[in-house]
Amino acid sequence: MLEKLELIYGPETAGAINTRLEQLIEKYGSLARGQPALPPGQRLSEKDVILITYGDQVQSGSESHLQTLHRWLNNRLKGIVNTVHLLPFYPYTSDDGFSVVDYWQVDPALGTWDDINALHTDFRLMFDAVVDHISASSAWFQGFLRGEAPYTGYFLPTDRNLDLSGVTRPRALPLLTRFQTAQGEKFLWTTFSEDQLDINFGNPEVLLRISELLLFYVSQGADLIRLDAIGYMWKEIGTSCIHLPQTHAIIQLWREMLDRCAPNTLLITETNVPHRDNISYFGNGRNEAQMVYQFTLPPLTLHALLTGNAHYLKEWAGGLEKVSDSSTFFNFLSSHDGIGVVPARSILNDAEVNFLLETVEQRGGKVSYKNNPDGSQSPYELNITYFDALSDPADTAEPGETKIKRFLVSQAIMLCLQGVPGIYFHSLLGSHNWQAGFEQTRRNRTLNREKLDYERLENALSDPTSHTAQVFSSYTELIRQRIARPAFHPNAGQEIIQRTGDALLVILRTAVNGQEQLLAVNNVSSKPQTLRGKFEEFGLSPQRGLTDVLSGQVYSPDENGQLNLTVGPYQVLWLLNR
Repeated sequence: MLEKLELIYGPETAGAINTRLEQLIEKYGSLARGQPALPPGQRLSEKDVILITYGDQVQSGSESHLQTLHRWLNNRLKGIVNTVHLLPFYPYTSDDGFSVVDYWQVDPALGTWDDINALHTDFRLMFDAVVDHISASSAWFQGFLRGEAPYTGYFLPTDRNLDLSGVTRPRALPLLTRFQTAQGEKFLWTTFSEDQLDINFGNPEVLLRISELLLFYVSQGADLIRLDAIGYMWKEIGTSCIHLPQTHAIIQLWREMLDRCAPNTLLITETNVPHRDNISYFGNGRNEAQMVYQFTLPPLTLHALLTGNAHYLKEWAGGLEKVSDSSTFFNFLSSHDGIGVVPARSILNDAEVNFLLETVEQRGGKVSYKNNPDGSQSPYELNITYFDALSDPADTAEPGETKIKRFLVSQAIMLCLQGVPGIYFHSLLGSHNWQAGFEQTRRNRTLNREKLDYERLENALSDPTSHTAQVFSSYTELIRQRIARPAFHPNAGQEIIQRTGDALLVILRTAVNGQEQLLAVNNVSSKPQTLRGKFEEFGLSPQRGLTDVLSGQVYSPDENGQLNLTVGPYQVLWLLNR
């Protein structure tokens, strides 16, 4: 830890900071809660499926929102999903929780720490650490405005006449915001909004406070900690202020701290950036984040299904390399945010990106933009539910069954790729855009953030003819089959079969012990496709047949010893070869 601190703050002060950090670690002691430290390669498995949800996602009037969510999860997802990512559940003032007022408290509108701890008895939990910025209404910032110690050094006053054009911008908003303080007018760094003040990690006191916060979260049940927007953590004038060495050093410092106090607790970084920058947060594969968000997957999967052509998806996935036995990808297609465009821009050309933008807008979605150093703007994310992005909600001519099949093949692709799947609550239900909510807030992201009434949701799920029930039952069956297959372990081998034509995405997964192979076949087109070839050409051991675990059907080789089968429109096959 001392080595990292010297890189961040210099050798003169690193020793004193290290001593205080050691005292902090001693204060919290072991947070393993009596659980033995698992070997790094065994801290994740094929049984890990993470549900992304707000604490008040499901609501009823008889109990706290967290209690209602807990009850619904136990009734509907126990034994299917084992981990819950609770989006920020702290008091906040904007951005649906990501402008935190008090990191140490549960928002009273949601419940209490007792509710969090009760949920943790049935599910593993991922907490959000929104530590890149804090609400303008927080005690920290209000103390800064009044000129009170220690908060005077917690934020980033900046000369607005400096050349900041090279700073990477994730929003189409001003980088600096003017505030009146006890010392007069100051312009402060606000990367995401005027209500979200960037925190000054150049101040060692801030690092120590946030380090203690992470340990506190583990003590309250955090099995995984999501570092939100962490790439922007360190600021240095004259640089892009993203992915700087000090940022990586701080994450490595936290990894070492948690490895000592809570070795089974995992760090996951959220950085909506091109793939090469994204995977840099693995460090050397063993010293930084154990998981990173797979931001390139959502736009490429969307493009594949809108065009019926998986060429780009296959080429990109075929180039993915295993990082280490203790690090893997967090695969997702939808979340509380939009579908990021930036990671796809180095793969899709401008016309193909514009096609995605136009399609989303035609289907009731929105496009959010960011500022560029040259003063121009470019698309940052697509705001729409993933179901509506794939199928026009206004198109009543296309059968609902076809729309559901198209959506489910997208989710099956995510479930069968190497890594841990993260499923947004609304994806489980095949939700449509919440246009009424957008009309109320005029915020693009509201389209994909509808909160649900418990009774109405239960009524929909209890009606087997409803769209919601059909999506939910099919989706949860996919998950049941996934968690039963060692071939889907995060460390299981993966090969993208390139010889199948662009309408088919075929992925060979091989269990760590070599005792099971599974050929995942995904037809991204609306037309039947033929899959033909000798077993060896697909990396399979020759034998009598393959069993589709989704349908139970057995596919045997023909008289020439070849696999020869027809894959229907938007069909998914998980062909098991023991």
